[in-house]
Amino acid sequence: MPRDMANDPSIYERRESAARSYCRAFPASFTRARGSELFTEDGTRYIDFLGGCSSLNYGHNDPDMKAALVQHLAGDGLAHALDFHTDAKAAFLTAFDDHILAPRGMDYRIMMTGPTGTNAVEAAIKLARKVTGRRNVIAFTNGFHGMTMGALALTGNAGKRGGAGGGALGDVTHMPYEGALGEGVDTLAVIEELLGNPSSGVDAPAAFVFEPIQGEGGLNAASDDWMRGIEKLARKHGALVIVDDIQAGIGRSGTYFSFEKADIKPDMITQAKSLSGFGLPFAALLIKPELDVWKPAEHNGTFRGNTHAFVTARVAIEKFWKDKSFERELTAKIDLLSGEIQAVADMVEGAKPKGRGMMQGVDVGDGDLAGKICARAYEKGLVIETSGAHDEVIKFLAPLTTPNDLIREGFAILQEATREVLAETAGA
Repeated sequence: MPRDMANDPSIYERRESAARSYCRAFPASFTRARGSELFTEDGTRYIDFLGGCSSLNYGHNDPDMKAALVQHLAGDGLAHALDFHTDAKAAFLTAFDDHILAPRGMDYRIMMTGPTGTNAVEAAIKLARKVTGRRNVIAFTNGFHGMTMGALALTGNAGKRGGAGGGALGDVTHMPYEGALGEGVDTLAVIEELLGNPSSGVDAPAAFVFEPIQGEGGLNAASDDWMRGIEKLARKHGALVIVDDIQAGIGRSGTYFSFEKADIKPDMITQAKSLSGFGLPFAALLIKPELDVWKPAEHNGTFRGNTHAFVTARVAIEKFWKDKSFERELTAKIDLLSGEIQAVADMVEGAKPKGRGMMQGVDVGDGDLAGKICARAYEKGLVIETSGAHDEVIKFLAPLTTPNDLIREGFAILQEATREVLAETAGA
């Protein structure tokens, strides 16, 4: 590509769809990345606290994954393989079995669903309906599960649902997530009352679908007791438990799965985002063996065999999850992050920390304020986004491998941006 075209902003206005979003908030033209840093063509450096929206948990261009991928390419390894048997897929499945499932005493079939998380969610709700013979699925307030029609029906955000253009988003009942009705309200009791009342209008559910930490919904983190309560309700009412671990999983919470400490046993688990380890498209659905009742090709996808992603995912698993050392590193890093998050919260009257693990943020109570702080931080060299029903939460999603000094540097920028925006707001 001619170099002078790389930084011609008019090409985006003229040719790229209006659906583009992140580039509006972060309009720089990035040309390379390393670890937790992004660089433009002229060498301008940005600290990345977005991390591909949790798709880059191991950072940009991990050298071991890159070397394995380059070797695969240089050796004419398959790039596209549908669901053929390949050496790369066998190696990935073996690594996942040995280092993820077996140490946790988990027994799941792994279904390759296609390139992105919404594909895994669609497969999960289809299978739940097929297994149970029921149509209704229970999702939760502030939940986000994807942008295709079935996954979008589970999603609470009105703006994202609006993209359906009035298309049907039915067969889903939205129930209150933990804390959604305010402190002191037991949402499990509310859900149990509605399900137990034959005149509530809520049909018997095929499944409950929830995120242990709601990423787009504002970093609402479910307690272990709440997750166990949902599992208990599902078993009582003959429904399946589907955990959407696409954004909160693969180490983001501090453990590989974000529900591990709750000791629940989901019927299905969705995986995507950082599953490839390298930012390559890769989504999968973990299914209890007895529920794997698909007929051959009853659910498929042309790109369910992303062999390049199998190569890098295998390296990621063997590098970071073969023992507990990475989890121990994360435990220490979470303590640092929590302190930095609290320091920012202390700067804004009424602000409070949200989330848990390496998926935390600051609820400043005002989407306009949060947006201004993130915009000012970007001007100073930090890429960080907002989330929540009103975009009121400043959200940290930096790679899990981000060095401590770089975390401190990024938060120094965020504090400076917060201080400046608050001063301007007070002056106005």
